Amino acid sequence: MKALDELTFDNRFARLGDAFSTHVLPEPLDEPRLVVASKAAMALLDLDPAVAQTPVFAELFGGHKLWAEAEPRAMVYSGHQFGGYTPQLGDGRGLLLGEVYNEAGEHWDLHLKGAGMTPYSRMGDGRAVLRSSIREFLASEALHALGIPTSRALCVIGSSTPVWREKQERGAMVLRLAHSHIRFGHFEYFYYTKKPEQQAELAEHVLNLHYPECREQPEPYLAMFREIVERNAEMIAKWQAYGFCHGVMNTDNMSILGITFDFGPFAFLDDFDAHFICNHSDHEGRYSFSNQVPIGQWNLSALAQALTPFISVDALKEALGLYLPLYQAHYLDLMRRRLGLTTAEDDDQQLVERLLKLMQNSGVDYTLFFRRLGDEPAALAVARLRDDFVDMAGFDAWAEQYKARVARDGDYTQEQRRERMHAVNPLYILRNYLAQNAIAAAESGDYSEVRRLHEVLTRPFEEQAGMEQYAQRPPDWGKHLEISCSS
Repeated sequence: MKALDELTFDNRFARLGDAFSTHVLPEPLDEPRLVVASKAAMALLDLDPAVAQTPVFAELFGGHKLWAEAEPRAMVYSGHQFGGYTPQLGDGRGLLLGEVYNEAGEHWDLHLKGAGMTPYSRMGDGRAVLRSSIREFLASEALHALGIPTSRALCVIGSSTPVWREKQERGAMVLRLAHSHIRFGHFEYFYYTKKPEQQAELAEHVLNLHYPECREQPEPYLAMFREIVERNAEMIAKWQAYGFCHGVMNTDNMSILGITFDFGPFAFLDDFDAHFICNHSDHEGRYSFSNQVPIGQWNLSALAQALTPFISVDALKEALGLYLPLYQAHYLDLMRRRLGLTTAEDDDQQLVERLLKLMQNSGVDYTLFFRRLGDEPAALAVARLRDDFVDMAGFDAWAEQYKARVARDGDYTQEQRRERMHAVNPLYILRNYLAQNAIAAAESGDYSEVRRLHEVLTRPFEEQAGMEQYAQRPPDWGKHLEISCSS
């Protein structure tokens, strides 16, 4: 395990030069202090977890100190925001401190969010508040534990720095890790500003560093785009299967690697609601839960447009045509497993859709339903879950079909069924009210609840002794929390 001064930097993005980013130093936070750290994320950098408790840790990730090898850069990009194109965006409150490679040879971006003003702050203060930093930290690590592709979060550093949003709050920084922070919007920026040389340089950078296997294909750029389509189809399938709502699927928030990042007003479903809008600022419902699938395709189309200098329009259209079938295959595979099924039948899609419609009309808790479905044999489980449904006759009809389907699936013991279903059906998810409780405690100076919740969420599929309160349906107030982009 390494100490903080033993990290090895290789700042590949910074070497692209000033057309791609601007050198900016982080603005230090007042009285930086550790709120929470992820041992699993620290391990990606081969860091000894004990270093999180040292003063220099909070100083480094609170903007007071910097490695000599670091080259902090604010990236420039553009993007479609709520469907409208914004010609220039960029890291308005984030800095790519540098790229570190670990003993396994993996490169990880160290990206500090809340690091102060940059040339791309657009009248903003460049800060992040404690509540948004905690939410991003918890979401990053919770999604990873669920098996959903995501950026990671190494730590949150709190402070006494005042920051104004709707009211005065305290500033904080979250240190994010990813193999790259390049977005769809990077390609859009150079495409729409008509800078073909820089766009070609960016494409070569992404191809060589992140999709080197595509070099072996007859059309490397097309192969790369197909891979991006496939990765996004799989990621969004997992969002939908686990009830995750991103909230701001602008093209500048879409990773070129097909991972979840740039967390804002996200939420996991409590009661199943296909039309749920988690972003209080999304007045038209563009990024509602059910819209995430078509918006994913829309965003890929926007990226495809920016790649037309390298790939023919017909080839791009053909690659885009892979998205929905791939999404459907990934989604149905995971939903089968969530229902405890090991084989495939033609009517499985209808079985899933009928269940979700029944859940929608009855306000059934999405996470707990699937968890309890695996607790007992199918017949006993559906009998116990029946009372959660308003349309009992409709549920009874579905239950008969489900029991028959389970019977056809194979001969296995209930213990095997439970083990298999519990391995894909979490008991603990990051519900908004749990995050809010942890944030409220942290804002009063008590970080124990953030740390406890983080620990619970790192093992979402395992029943944990003494943690029953994290596996309950939310109180009514907890279902109606308003989360906006400023969060």
